[in-house]
Amino acid sequence: FINSIMTVYNKVKWVLGILMVFFLILTTNLIDRNSFSKVKDSVVSIYEDRLIAKNLILKLSALIHEKELALAKKDSSFFNERNTTVNAEIKLLLNSYQQTSLTKEEQDAFSSLKSKIEALMSDEANNEPKALLYSKSESLQKKTHAIKDVLISLSEIQLKEGQRQMLISQRELDMVELFTHIEVYVLVLLAIIIQVV
Repeated sequence: FINSIMTVYNKVKWVLGILMVFFLILTTNLIDRNSFSKVKDSVVSIYEDRLIAKNLILKLSALIHEKELALAKKDSSFFNERNTTVNAEIKLLLNSYQQTSLTKEEQDAFSSLKSKIEALMSDEANNEPKALLYSKSESLQKKTHAIKDVLISLSEIQLKEGQRQMLISQRELDMVELFTHIEVYVLVLLAIIIQVV
């Protein structure tokens, strides 16, 4: 009778030991999965919301620079022929930028950018090319400079947000590494306890 109780006791010990190991591994696996999910989201955000946005800012800067050069050179052919295409491209780029995930600070800067670009395009639409190049030239140059300043601010936001996302990834990866070490130590401790018992 005592032998059968000891046999059942030994089986219960083994089952409990195995269940403890199972739950430990399951728990750390769930924590790891959560951390890897955050890392994945962070990497996707860096690409979709930061690198793509940075590329759009670069393209917008190039188009605004084109306008600046035309003003500086007093290039009437630009305003007669190319400006309509440039404005259409700018609108497409602004629309694409708006599709990215914007932070509060970025949303404010983007709203400012849109209003400044709309003001510039409105001036261009309401004046003849000669007026743009001579009587309105200084006013338009100020507007293009203001737009470039906002583009620089947006570019700096991309860098700051990219760094923040990288820190999130690093922190999560550090957590995974920590839990992996804890898991190994606990498994070794459990193995010793099971052997002692």
